[in-house]
Amino acid sequence: MSAQFYYLRRPDINPAIVGLRRLSIRKNMNKKIVMSGIRPTGFLHLGNYFGAIRNYVRLQEEFECYFMVADLHSLTTHPDTSELKSNVHRVLAENIACGLDPEKAAFYCQSHIHETGELYLYLNMLAYKGELEKTVTFKDKVRQSPDNVNAGLLTYPVLQAADIVLHRASYVPVGKDQEQHLEMARTYVNRFNHRYKEVFPEPIAFNYSEELIKVPSLDGTGKMSKSENQMATLYLADDDDTIRKKVMKAKTDGGPTEINSIKPDFIANIFQLMKLVSSDEVIAKFDADFNNCTIRYGDMKKQLGEDMVKFISPIRQKATDILTNEEYLKEVMEKGAAKARRSAAATMEIVREAMGLKYF
Repeated sequence: MSAQFYYLRRPDINPAIVGLRRLSIRKNMNKKIVMSGIRPTGFLHLGNYFGAIRNYVRLQEEFECYFMVADLHSLTTHPDTSELKSNVHRVLAENIACGLDPEKAAFYCQSHIHETGELYLYLNMLAYKGELEKTVTFKDKVRQSPDNVNAGLLTYPVLQAADIVLHRASYVPVGKDQEQHLEMARTYVNRFNHRYKEVFPEPIAFNYSEELIKVPSLDGTGKMSKSENQMATLYLADDDDTIRKKVMKAKTDGGPTEINSIKPDFIANIFQLMKLVSSDEVIAKFDADFNNCTIRYGDMKKQLGEDMVKFISPIRQKATDILTNEEYLKEVMEKGAAKARRSAAATMEIVREAMGLKYF
């Protein structure tokens, strides 16, 4: 059923605004499609917000967006599903608390879209064992968990490709670690289009700036992570005291001994974190103190801790409130799944016809 007929048959829709609805639908058809997913493993952190979620909030205003909770992907490395429901709910709640609007974007669970499995099967016929074994993420997972090298882990990029092309998405907001998977998705698209007929656009990486923001860890090594060194990562669920304690443990030194010295990496990291949440005046003050060799890192970290509390606490509180309302979360998932299913069903009709699988 088309979206237009859905609106016409709903008894609560005023016929006087149906014309406006139709105009809106036609307008949306001209929008580029964006698709992205996030695994429901671990707690979302500051890096997730500045590296992805903040972009989602902006994207939903300009594109037709499908944002997916990748619960099936999580099974490749976390086969225990006892906490999966609560993890999915938390991801939904935290993303909405950060500004993602279920009225503007389709926000849904991967497992609720059954067409994904069908397209995954077809694309697997276009994927080869040798190329899958060479993916960086597969080799990393094999090293990390040599006793859990399952077929789903090997074909992870194929499922990811199915997620993307199921909505015929043109843009995929991804980080550096997912670029190889996106390149493989383009490979499968080209193989499908060449073997059958032109069905899918080639998905490309899309972000608003050339350089994605990488949020450094508090210990001065690498970036914030869901699983590694939790005391060096600021989670969106951290309470105020935990945020302050983590920030105060950030690595520093005795301070510069020469005017206008180059900042060591771990000190530059603290300034980078400050740029995310502090005012320009505060940053300028500590920058001048560093250049003048008068900086007091204890004062700087106290300021950063308070600014982080001010930034994170409203998100945490809103997410907590949402988590207590399971009925609302159910409505969000149902609405997102309904929109995603309409898109998926339309795509699979075209796919089956292109492949010669429609016999009646």
